[in-house]
Amino acid sequence: MERRAVVNRKTRETDIALELNLDGSGKYEIDTGIGFFDHMLSGFARHGFFDLKLKVTGDLEVDCHHTIEDTGIVLGKAIAEALGDKAGIKRYGHFLLPMDECLVLSAVDLCGRPYLSWDAEFTVPRLGDMDTEMAKEFFYAVSYAAAMNLHLKVLTPGNNHHMMEAMFKAFGKALDMAVSPESRTTEVLSTKGSL
Repeated sequence: MERRAVVNRKTRETDIALELNLDGSGKYEIDTGIGFFDHMLSGFARHGFFDLKLKVTGDLEVDCHHTIEDTGIVLGKAIAEALGDKAGIKRYGHFLLPMDECLVLSAVDLCGRPYLSWDAEFTVPRLGDMDTEMAKEFFYAVSYAAAMNLHLKVLTPGNNHHMMEAMFKAFGKALDMAVSPESRTTEVLSTKGSL
């Protein structure tokens, strides 16, 4: 049975419709109104093998903040909903992703305790039509809405596009590992008995 979620969220600032399949093949239809952000989310979906359908209408006449942060909230909620009680999954995932001169580490624990550990510095204010400072806000929103522990570290910095793209792809790969079935148990992987 495929693990799917459909989440809709509408506020005065954004209107978001998202469909997520954790057991997909990396197909995506993404339109946030922010071209560079679409590119980042496409890499996350494709390399995590998640099917992602996303349509966002946001107050881009203000700036990109609400659109990106709210998308993170909705994606985090969809991940949590699709996982259910988290029985039989690996729970932990990690990936070390090279992209040309850059190297990025992502580590995930689907523990039910939200936390973001972030170590990345961008040297330009924008990439395309996306403010670079919004990358941290996005991942913070995902981690808290999904109640996951997420570490993202740029180990070898370089071109800003390469750094950010490596972060989104590394997160997709680490999350794919964490949500993967653990063949040695059908229970929740915790001594507490729940996550």
